[in-house]
Amino acid sequence: MVKIIVVTSGKGGVGKTTTSASFAVGLASRGYKTAVIDFDIGLRNLDLIMGCERRVVYDFVNVIRGEATLNQALIRDKHTKELFILPASQTRDKDALTLEGVAAVLDELGKTFDYIVCDSPAGIERGAQLAMYFADSAIVVTNPEVSSVRDSDRMLGLLSSKTKRAEEGKGQISEHLLLTRYSPKRVANGDMLSLADVNEILAIPLLGVIPESQAVLRASNSGVPVIVDSESDAGQAYTDAVARYLGEEVPFRFLQEKSHWLKRLFSFKEKEAV
Repeated sequence: MVKIIVVTSGKGGVGKTTTSASFAVGLASRGYKTAVIDFDIGLRNLDLIMGCERRVVYDFVNVIRGEATLNQALIRDKHTKELFILPASQTRDKDALTLEGVAAVLDELGKTFDYIVCDSPAGIERGAQLAMYFADSAIVVTNPEVSSVRDSDRMLGLLSSKTKRAEEGKGQISEHLLLTRYSPKRVANGDMLSLADVNEILAIPLLGVIPESQAVLRASNSGVPVIVDSESDAGQAYTDAVARYLGEEVPFRFLQEKSHWLKRLFSFKEKEAV
């Protein structure tokens, strides 16, 4: 049975689309047939991060309005065989999405796909509500700073009350925390909330901690999801997060500041002198 995952947050710019792209690649690379849908109507970015912007002919709204079939709109990823992208429209507004239309698209995808990843727009407007409505699980993306965490807390309230499962009395969807742009050095300096601070406020299971990394920007600019960069800390952290989502026990990395080799060398010599 298909599983629908919404990647959401209250605040913009925290890494939802980066997370949606990397998570979808991670699932597909493990052999799961995966679709990733951009719900940010009018401001689409998923196609850029996936490197398929020049291949967009039809979009999510075209399918909902019956102007194209789902097969016409889906774009097969160039790098991952089991991954397909459904882009958002750049020329329509949020009202172009309807509950019935979204339901029909998800139902059709559910016939052949194992996972559907819904890349939600920021905030609590219509696109975000529709992205979460049919979800089975949510990845709540937040940065370790007060306004981002507070807005994510607001989203948790909506996830517990505004989904189809909640309305039908079937219980809450599963919730997972993904902390992005984490810098142990800045935490130590008091410039950033610690992991413990964020956990205390949101109190949902921790799925992953993505370190602050230039690799994320490089990946976005090159149109290749950062998880593909297996040499980068961020790419490895996303791979770990996917593994945890699938039930594997993976230790958390990148929670401590890396020691520079010169710093370690001088520390060793000081100990020798003593």
